[in-house]
Amino acid sequence: MIRTPVCDLLQIDHPIALGGMGSVYSPELVAAVSGAGALGAMGCHYLTAEQIQAGTAAIRKLTNRAFALNFLLFDTEEESFASALALRPAVIAFAWPSAEQDVKPYVERAHAAGCKVTFMAGGVPEAVKAARAGADVIIAQGTEGGGHVGWQTTLTLVPMVVDAVAPVPVLAAGGIADGRGLAAAIMLGADGVLLGTRFLASRESPLHPNFKQAILRATGMTRCSRKSRMSRLGWCGPGRCRARGATGSSNGGRGGNGPCVNVKRKQRRRCKRRARMATCTKPCSRWGKMPGLFTTSLLPPRSSAVSRKTLNAY
Repeated sequence: MIRTPVCDLLQIDHPIALGGMGSVYSPELVAAVSGAGALGAMGCHYLTAEQIQAGTAAIRKLTNRAFALNFLLFDTEEESFASALALRPAVIAFAWPSAEQDVKPYVERAHAAGCKVTFMAGGVPEAVKAARAGADVIIAQGTEGGGHVGWQTTLTLVPMVVDAVAPVPVLAAGGIADGRGLAAAIMLGADGVLLGTRFLASRESPLHPNFKQAILRATGMTRCSRKSRMSRLGWCGPGRCRARGATGSSNGGRGGNGPCVNVKRKQRRRCKRRARMATCTKPCSRWGKMPGLFTTSLLPPRSSAVSRKTLNAY
């Protein structure tokens, strides 16, 4: 079993974390990951205060291990965030601040509530900003990740972030699916990994079986219509969003890469999008660029999808 310093910091047994996927609401999946010794995470950025409280209670009913509550900073509502802090989870996870957003107050409030803070970054400037704000762990996510934070690949981004924010520990994310990916991340200087798509194929995942099978059938050459899809969700690529101008933090200030001002459209569609993901009956491309690395689900038949045995295999 691999153990790194981030395990002690986050109170986990394995240097593996679940991505806080806001479109996938599943306390059972979060609890399974945490119960198996990794760090589960529940995406809270689309949830009301009452939903966050209910989800957290459901997780704690299933496990007493550490887990994170995740927020997208550009779209964080104060009532929901305050509710999460009052629940005092072991970890508060942040991602996707707007270009000029001051992240330090959020980090300080999380620390005041007794939480550790992880911060996802798609570029070195963003990672340095978060580290200076006091984040305990930086998550360097390459463009291979389903969240598509930036355009830099995981292989190049991780060592650059590791060097830039040292001695703050770093988790690598994007295109990682197995023990080889974890070993590679550690060789690049990271203390562990964060996985999202890999866990979507587990039994605890709330997605429709057809969606999971589509992931399992996918190859590294499976087409992903990211550009049009992210545009529909109010997300702009480098140089395409005037709202972020020339200070877009995710790509080193070379253009706008991040949420544009048309957030209301995304909010109007998010319920429909979540329903589609929960009942999907067609192959879909809402995943990272690594499904071709695995051809079976996380679990053998008649076994728990996310178990200590599974994570030990990493």
